[in-house]
Amino acid sequence: MSPLNFQFDDYSPVDMEKRVEATCKNKSKLNFLSLFMLAILAGSFIALGAELFTIATFDSNLSTGLTRLIGGLSFSLGLILVIVGGAELFTGNCLIMMGIASRVVTFKQMLRNWSVCYLGNFIGSIIIVYLIYYTNLWQIKENLLGASAVLIAVNKVNLTFVEGFTRGILCNALVCLAVWLCFSARTVISKIAAIIFPITAFVASGFEHSIANMYFIPIGLLLKNNPSLINALLKLKPGADMSNLNFLGFLGNLLSVTAGNIIGGAVMVGVVYWIIIVLPVRFNKQNKIFKV
Repeated sequence: MSPLNFQFDDYSPVDMEKRVEATCKNKSKLNFLSLFMLAILAGSFIALGAELFTIATFDSNLSTGLTRLIGGLSFSLGLILVIVGGAELFTGNCLIMMGIASRVVTFKQMLRNWSVCYLGNFIGSIIIVYLIYYTNLWQIKENLLGASAVLIAVNKVNLTFVEGFTRGILCNALVCLAVWLCFSARTVISKIAAIIFPITAFVASGFEHSIANMYFIPIGLLLKNNPSLINALLKLKPGADMSNLNFLGFLGNLLSVTAGNIIGGAVMVGVVYWIIIVLPVRFNKQNKIFKV
């Protein structure tokens, strides 16, 4: 009986890129039902992270920075469930652009994956929205939790297009960096460690995640007209401008943030790392400068 061979060294960036390519090919070949169900799971996982963020921060007496830090750590639950549990998240799948660059995935396959994931993520998020609403847990501390959820939604729909777009870019750059770092890991603990800091950074910084907003804004829409929340809302923020907290405001936020997420993940991480790691090798092979 041969001794067990344990590997403790993490994968190198070159190996990580090869693993990404293999994963891209596998994702592009998923049948519709599997992809759709895994996308619903991912949307629900991110929504659970968003719900945990809300309850962890709504009545904090700490400084703004520390409160945001705690919120970021809490929200990390979402991507941990996606990566470790296995699910299909639109924002993380922006890294499929690496497969496009390496020509192991077609543009049509990538768009199919993104479209199905986006729809499934939305459905998963909305399922959690309604489940949380009917638990009545938003009534915690004399409805202050629900009022906080409404104000989070208000702040998001009141962003300008440029604000949503730029915050979306920075957000998914960090999300895809977390996913990219996970390809270096051999163990679950290493994956969790790779996820926590980038996700905490994007949440604490106030960047915008399109799938998370599929929870944050709809829960605010459900709660905003609840009569029992009026006093709690006045206590938290008198005169809060809720005029944009409607369906059009929701769509406007998703449009700007989703566009930013694609740029941040597909271009700033996927394309940049492909240029750094793969392009020089292919250039050298083509020009026969040296063997690789």
